[in-house]
Amino acid sequence: ILFLTCISVQRYLGICHPLASWHKKKGKKLTWLVCAAVWFIVIAQCLPTFVFASTGTQRNRTVCYDLSPPDRSAAYFPYGITLTVTGFLLPFVAILACYCSMARILCQRDDLIGLAVHKRKDKAVRMIIIVVIVFSISFFPFHLTKTIYLIVRSSPSLPCPALQAFAIAYKCTRPFASMNSVLDPILFYFTQRKFRESTRYLLDKMSSKWRNDHCITYGS
Repeated sequence: ILFLTCISVQRYLGICHPLASWHKKKGKKLTWLVCAAVWFIVIAQCLPTFVFASTGTQRNRTVCYDLSPPDRSAAYFPYGITLTVTGFLLPFVAILACYCSMARILCQRDDLIGLAVHKRKDKAVRMIIIVVIVFSISFFPFHLTKTIYLIVRSSPSLPCPALQAFAIAYKCTRPFASMNSVLDPILFYFTQRKFRESTRYLLDKMSSKWRNDHCITYGS
């Protein structure tokens, strides 16, 4: 999510501040610094997981607890909420701010530009909408149900069936968080002409190599 946020900021700078030179002059060096900072933040976010990670026994089977053992739910709650805020909520707000600013700039009317430029602007706005929708569908349900689950599992008075219902809802939304890795390449394929051309070139090269190998094998 943090790298997706960086991509959104880069797109925001390219569209809303195209004449700014500081991010162009220091582009490569700044990219390395930003990547290092992102990895440092992610590692710092994940380090407490080693404290709470544990296994237990349920119905004569060894299980690995998803978040923390049940008896440490109250201790895990502040860390879980902090992880949601820093790992999802703040990046999500930054992404929305970037794309809303880009959409506002692109939707400004300018009668001096040609029809082709208008079409490119409309296409960029549609892509912004799709990107935000895909991001929201991928990550919002998971973090919402996770936050609710963190709250209810920290309540000792909650009945067991209700806790299990929230746990099932949380676990059912976990695949959505991984779905973004599948949808992003598909999104780039249908919206980026260079990406489509490079993919088509790679597939043609692989198919021609397969046909040549097949012909040589058949001929021999």
